[in-house]
Amino acid sequence: MKKLIEVFLPLIISFSLFAESPAIVIHGGAGWFSNMSSDEIKDLKKGLKMAADKGFEILENGGSSVDAVEAAIIILEDNPLFNAGRGSVYTSEEKQEMDASIMTGKDNEAGAVSSVTNVKNPISLARHVMEETPHVMFTSSGAEKLARDNNIEQVEQSYFANPDRLKSLKKAQKNKKGTVGVVAIDKNRVITAGTSTGGMTNKAPGRVGDSPIIGAGTWVENNSCGVSATGHGEYFIRFSIAKEICVKARYQNKSIQEASTEVMNQLKEIGADGGVIVMDSQGNYAFAFNTPAMARAYKDASSELIKIYKN
Repeated sequence: MKKLIEVFLPLIISFSLFAESPAIVIHGGAGWFSNMSSDEIKDLKKGLKMAADKGFEILENGGSSVDAVEAAIIILEDNPLFNAGRGSVYTSEEKQEMDASIMTGKDNEAGAVSSVTNVKNPISLARHVMEETPHVMFTSSGAEKLARDNNIEQVEQSYFANPDRLKSLKKAQKNKKGTVGVVAIDKNRVITAGTSTGGMTNKAPGRVGDSPIIGAGTWVENNSCGVSATGHGEYFIRFSIAKEICVKARYQNKSIQEASTEVMNQLKEIGADGGVIVMDSQGNYAFAFNTPAMARAYKDASSELIKIYKN
């Protein structure tokens, strides 16, 4: 078992991997996660494990980090416990508007979508934007048309939540588990990161947070690190949080632990909550968050970690 390092406010956990080993790290949002029953915690951890297992299976069989990230996020988007895809929170107009992005370090290509309302898995549409268009981001009806024209599955609004469940879902979403994200490194040492979210509960229609913004919620440099973020999106956008961590690691010779700690502490000082998952080009990874909890998981060939709270 590799040595475990934990530092609080924010929390950091880091491992070193063998050079050829693929690995995957996942978050399911940072926050308080108050009043969760033991069954809810169990289900949340089960969802994280399913995503980690699926992504790592792809990596272990020689698949790309892009494939692994997309597959793991799809599992999280399909799980109503998480604030992404099917579990997305409501806007002030009682609708769901979803955002997602993906970026790969092989050639620094990226794709993102925002404010989509009927795309079953926004991360798959973001990947299509990255690989099949000359653009980086599509939004709203333009993104939905792109999905329709390219046979990317769209669903009725009732898939996300029907009117009969609205009241109970809105109550449950006061304890919503949050944005989801995945960072993976494959056998070719290519890092990919992806993030998907339903945004903030009761957000204004059309509001876009950091998750689809390259550099804010998602960032990858193969010679530095890959990051997926979760938290108060406006701050993450203003300070380009995901990229800032990699910049510190690359140009200031900081480890990803040090870079993540520094950035999350700076956010805490200005009243911004959140967390990040990070993986560097040597396969080291870190969790960092300045809230009491962040749903998180990690898996490689010899170890697995699934946690919610700090302890």
